[in-house]
Amino acid sequence: MSATMHEGLDLSQIPELAAQLRVDSIRASTAAGSGHPTSSMSAADLLATLVARHLRYDWDHPEADGNDHLIFSKGHASPLLYSVYKATGVVSDEELMTGYRRFDQRLEGHPTPVLPWVDVATGSLGQGLPDGVGVALSGKHLEQAPYRVWVLCGDSEMAEGSVWEALDKASHYGLTNLVTLVDVNRLGQRGPTDLGWDLDAYAARVEGFGARAVIIDGHDVSQIDDALAQADDPGDRPLVILARTVKGKGYSAVEDQEDKHGKPIPQDEEEEALRELGGERHLLVRGPRPPAYTRDRAEARPVQLPTFEVGEELATRKAYGKALVALGHADPRVVALDGEVSNSTGTGDFVAEFPERFFEMYIAEQQMVAAATGLSVRGHIAFASSFAAFLTRAADFVRMAPVSRVDLRMVGSHAGVEIGADGPSQMGLEDLALFAATQGSTVLYPSDATSTAALVEQMAATSGVSYLRTTRGGYPVLYEAGEEFPVGGSKTLVSSASDDVTLIGAGVTLHQALSAAATLAEQGIRARVIDAYSVKPLDAEGIRAAVDATGGRVVVAEDHHAEGGLGAAVLAALATESIQDLHLEHLAVDGVPGSGSTAELLDWAGIDAAHIAAAARSLLEV
Repeated sequence: MSATMHEGLDLSQIPELAAQLRVDSIRASTAAGSGHPTSSMSAADLLATLVARHLRYDWDHPEADGNDHLIFSKGHASPLLYSVYKATGVVSDEELMTGYRRFDQRLEGHPTPVLPWVDVATGSLGQGLPDGVGVALSGKHLEQAPYRVWVLCGDSEMAEGSVWEALDKASHYGLTNLVTLVDVNRLGQRGPTDLGWDLDAYAARVEGFGARAVIIDGHDVSQIDDALAQADDPGDRPLVILARTVKGKGYSAVEDQEDKHGKPIPQDEEEEALRELGGERHLLVRGPRPPAYTRDRAEARPVQLPTFEVGEELATRKAYGKALVALGHADPRVVALDGEVSNSTGTGDFVAEFPERFFEMYIAEQQMVAAATGLSVRGHIAFASSFAAFLTRAADFVRMAPVSRVDLRMVGSHAGVEIGADGPSQMGLEDLALFAATQGSTVLYPSDATSTAALVEQMAATSGVSYLRTTRGGYPVLYEAGEEFPVGGSKTLVSSASDDVTLIGAGVTLHQALSAAATLAEQGIRARVIDAYSVKPLDAEGIRAAVDATGGRVVVAEDHHAEGGLGAAVLAALATESIQDLHLEHLAVDGVPGSGSTAELLDWAGIDAAHIAAAARSLLEV
């Protein structure tokens, strides 16, 4: 075939492009010695038709506002995606053959935004479509943009609950700018999928979640073209195209064969496979241009944070809501999402003030985090909130956020045993560990309303994944308005030139530490109290200096399990330098709590003022 660039293709030419995509998927994965050619070959006709005739994209300007979005939810079909990039002329044949799955190259085993044409990282199945919902939400409800979001799913991932959360929310929000293509090739990794080729069953499920299902032969380019053209007249429901395909289509030795998943065509079979497909081609093609669209980019104004009186009692979750409203007034990019608990998390204030910038995700935490991811792709400053305990449902979506290079801002309320009578199912006791273990994350745990508001403002300017933990109960304001709380800092609330012991807390345990320090002072023991509001990054230098100044004696108290929280961060900081005669008491929640009052549960966990004071006294006896 000629290497001349074609602006779109006649329908009769699509099979040639599809054959090229299959050939290149085989060549790339065989050269790499790994990959998923059979999963790529089943969807080649779908992608050839889409890219040549329906995907409106300026390949030379991937940042163009009007570009459609193409998301490979079945990220293991990366050979197909990269072969598409070759066909559009943005990736060379040499890079495809020498860069795929190689160290320090951009054609990674699964797509990531290292490539400018990739919006989000995929490969962990069930994530691409939920992320696409976030992009489509922005296009329809925030930008009023003409672009469309095309998502390729595999049939195996249709067993993931997150896919159905996505279709449910896409239907709820009328995302007619979202088109889902499901490559129903019958085979998963170890064998047949649960529904096989029962496309009627898939269609019933899709329709049951409020979307519109269209069943086609995924190798009939005329049927594919007609189905994709329905995006031009979308109606009132999201479109889901269910395409019956054959895994490994085009090479008879692997077509519809089990045990061929994730296996490249062996080198000694490659020549035969390529011959059966008609040999190498180097067709260059680009589809329709994107519609003219320039996004309105309003300037942000300075933030006027709410102020609070010292001594005033207020739950930090409520201060979060007030601060979020302040951010919303200052910057139109700020949006909020919640998991049907906005009247508890504090987000309700934002809902009342900016209903058009709020997205209720109901009890679907995976979709909430995914939608925040997609909104971040479009440049929004998205805050997603729920009870801290329930955010753990979305752990895999949080894990993938750094791979997608997105800024994800999460807020977890009702954390720890402090919440009281609701009991252990509602108590977030693992949340700090989850977010601290996330690559490049920031973990913040304010103790009063003033620090909460300041840290919410910091989060808006913080890149990567950031997490703010808030408390259910009201606690006294400790800091004057205007106090600064840099990420990575700490505050010393009580100190003297001759302190005996350092007490470190955050959130509820900081207030308990202050009470313990007052009790110890009555007993002639001087305690230095540190507010470690920044759990990650921790103020390691400041904490080491405080511990060193108090003879190596330190008590850390936290309303969290011992693993992965504040105590672990303090231990890691102290381990980096030798502190003479270090004696550390780590008070944390051990065991499964029950119901009770806050005071009863803090006492049960051994993290209240009495236990902190007792731990400090024991250190002075060493």
